[in-house]
Amino acid sequence: MSRVDDLKAALRRLAPDLPRYDQGAVIDHALDSRGLRTASAEAAAWLSLVAHARHVYTDYDDLIASGYDRDAARFFVVDTLNTTIGDWGCRRRVTAEEIPID
Repeated sequence: MSRVDDLKAALRRLAPDLPRYDQGAVIDHALDSRGLRTASAEAAAWLSLVAHARHVYTDYDDLIASGYDRDAARFFVVDTLNTTIGDWGCRRRVTAEEIPID
């Protein structure tokens, strides 16, 4: 299996209802991130999924632009983030203490 196939399989297990257009963005992030190149497919899929959902489906970037630091912005969007990934069938949740990769 290729790295792309491994990531797709990991995403299907992690977030079975993830729309195809989001799947492509998550996989691209996992492939392009220097820090995720050597991570397991499951870890790369999780971290990329969370980063994608945070940047696309929450107010995280607006909060950062307004002067909030990363930790504060992540704290304020964690509920929306978890709702979004939950809608995609993901059972795992992000806690306010976690700091997944951007």
